[in-house]
Amino acid sequence: MMLHLRRAILLGLFTGLLGIMIGFFPFVSGLEEKADLDLLFRLRGPRQVPPDVVIVSIDKHSAQKLNITGDLKEWPRSLHASLIESLTNLGAGVIAFDLLFHEPATSEDDDAFARAISKTSNVILCESLRKETIPLPDKRGPPAGDIHMVKLVQPIPLFTQSALATAPFPLPKVPVRVSQYWTFKTSAGERPTFPVVAFYIFALPQYNKFIQLLEKHDPSVAGRLPSDMNEVIHSKSMIRVIEVIRDIFRKNPWIAKKMLKELEALPSISADAREKQILRSLIRINHYQDCRYLNFYGPPGTIPTISYYQVLQFADKLKIEQKPAYFSNKVVFIGSSGDLYSFQRDSFYTVFSQPDGLDLSGVEIAATAFANTLEDMPVLPLYGYSYLGTIFFWGFTVGIICYLFSTGISAAGVTGINGVYLLFALYQFEKAGVWYPLTIPLFIQSPLAFFTAIIGRYVEVSKERKNIKMAFRHYIPDDVVDQLSKNLAGLRTHNQLVYGTCLSTDAEQYTSLSETLDPKELRSFINTYYEAIFESIKRHGGLVANVIGDSALALWVMTHPDEERRVQACLSALDIQWGIRRFNQSSPFMQLPTRIGLHSGHMLLGNIGAADHYEYRPIGDIVNTATRIEGLNKYLGTRILVSEEVITNVDDFLTREIGKFLLAGKSRPLAIFELLCLKEESNQRQRDLCLWYAEALDAFKRQLWYESMEKFYKIIRIYGDDGPSVFYTKLCKKYRNKQYGESWNGVICMRKK
Repeated sequence: MMLHLRRAILLGLFTGLLGIMIGFFPFVSGLEEKADLDLLFRLRGPRQVPPDVVIVSIDKHSAQKLNITGDLKEWPRSLHASLIESLTNLGAGVIAFDLLFHEPATSEDDDAFARAISKTSNVILCESLRKETIPLPDKRGPPAGDIHMVKLVQPIPLFTQSALATAPFPLPKVPVRVSQYWTFKTSAGERPTFPVVAFYIFALPQYNKFIQLLEKHDPSVAGRLPSDMNEVIHSKSMIRVIEVIRDIFRKNPWIAKKMLKELEALPSISADAREKQILRSLIRINHYQDCRYLNFYGPPGTIPTISYYQVLQFADKLKIEQKPAYFSNKVVFIGSSGDLYSFQRDSFYTVFSQPDGLDLSGVEIAATAFANTLEDMPVLPLYGYSYLGTIFFWGFTVGIICYLFSTGISAAGVTGINGVYLLFALYQFEKAGVWYPLTIPLFIQSPLAFFTAIIGRYVEVSKERKNIKMAFRHYIPDDVVDQLSKNLAGLRTHNQLVYGTCLSTDAEQYTSLSETLDPKELRSFINTYYEAIFESIKRHGGLVANVIGDSALALWVMTHPDEERRVQACLSALDIQWGIRRFNQSSPFMQLPTRIGLHSGHMLLGNIGAADHYEYRPIGDIVNTATRIEGLNKYLGTRILVSEEVITNVDDFLTREIGKFLLAGKSRPLAIFELLCLKEESNQRQRDLCLWYAEALDAFKRQLWYESMEKFYKIIRIYGDDGPSVFYTKLCKKYRNKQYGESWNGVICMRKK
């Protein structure tokens, strides 16, 4: 029991530490971001959008209603001026244009737009970032290298001077999925981004209270900032103020904690929950990293949206569904929707992208980032020790559970705690935006621990089986051992119809040798002999099915006729002959020349026996026929004979047809071939033998006894005592005075085995 517990603890430690190691791989982080956030957002579904944000969409309907057919850049800026006036009249708190105004238009339109911006003190315009490569000069020759810079491209000076602030909002382009946004762009000199600036402008009414909180903890740093919000507005120093605040919090990180604590303790501020939330977000936005994960509110259209043309109609007092309070004191983001023009898609692939191809537009992402900042509720992944601790503890727990309990109980237990963990993670994500890791705990560590525990338990059990099987394999075939280890009860009734090649061997002179040797010496000698045979069989994928005295039976089994298995059987036969030659050379006074026969066909693999003794053996005519073919070697003076069924469609070997034989006890004749060698290893002498023998055999088949006999004699003169030629010479002498006519089929009947 203690050993089992120690192994469970080891599995827990292994699973926990491996999860931590996997978490350090960059591709796993990308996988977690995609898979985890996909699952969490889809399980959570859409959530409530803060009432302080609304989108004015420059969409296809507006283009049609206003009879504008040109590019987005060609929309009259006087029209944008009218939009600003309309939104101002409707009480908009902040007007944020997610449009680029880098190029001048007509002076009349530009002046109208600039005047509209100047009349209000709440307009923010969008900047862009452009990468530039500048060669590094070298007085001695060509450039020494390149300097890569990010250049900030602002709207035209007329608009920049009129707006309260300008800011960039860089996002990756499709097909890269958008899941994060920058609060401050480091490569652009810590420039605050578009949604952050929009939030600061929206929070200006709380600016004085923010300064009061800051002065309580560090009056010296508070002196670096304007003392009043009106000073910020009139001086149009919004960006400078944001950068100074960020610098203060960066250099004095303890200030944020003290201000938050003071904020909770001030009854005069806590009475207004909305003011308190805005101040908390102002403090915490400088406390987080520069990059935040977007906490999306839902699919496209989730954030309240009104078409551009409808706002203008609103100003003209036309009847529409929305009331003037729709814009009152809200941040209004203005930008193009994804369906304005097919060649101008300001849309981004996100977790809420629709199957029909509808993505979130850039202005919706900007509004989402602003709303996250306002609520102080971006998606917050676990970092550092929190992340590592969660991964390790989870892996340790599931590892112990999986190893301590049986497979069924551990499967149910891991499934149950996985469900609990997923519900907990979903609750934290929905209520606080906290992102607990899912991919590694649920989809890597849990399956890993479960299957490792199964393998571990299997290894424990199989160690005992292995020891038993290793002992049994010395006495009975491998397949019998496997059956015993898997299903002892069903061993008696198990049978299987297969197609296979049977190889039969028999040693000459064994009887006389056994009479001269001591039993112990005979056992040692015959074991060495079988080592040469069995090694060749197993090397080529064969199964030793039976051993009786000096005879062995091997099988190459398949469910259907397979040329490759027959090739392997033939290779094994040739290999056996080489092995026997080496064996005989090592013992010149004790020789065991070996005959081999091969036949292919269907057979039944089953159990033979009764009472308390069974043997797993091949059953069928193929076994008996292979033995008869092996015995035919005695009469033909050959070593390896195979049936036509073995070499059909097999072209790798040099063979010669010996003839058709009706073997003893058989009713159907077989075409028999001698297996000589691999074709690639054959020499010209062997190939000539096959050609001359084929001519002699053809004459025999045509009952041309004298011609056949003459050809066989020629082979004997050249090649010596060629067994098949000697055999047929004797037959020709026997048949030379006979003519069988049409009844002759060339089949030679063998009366003896």
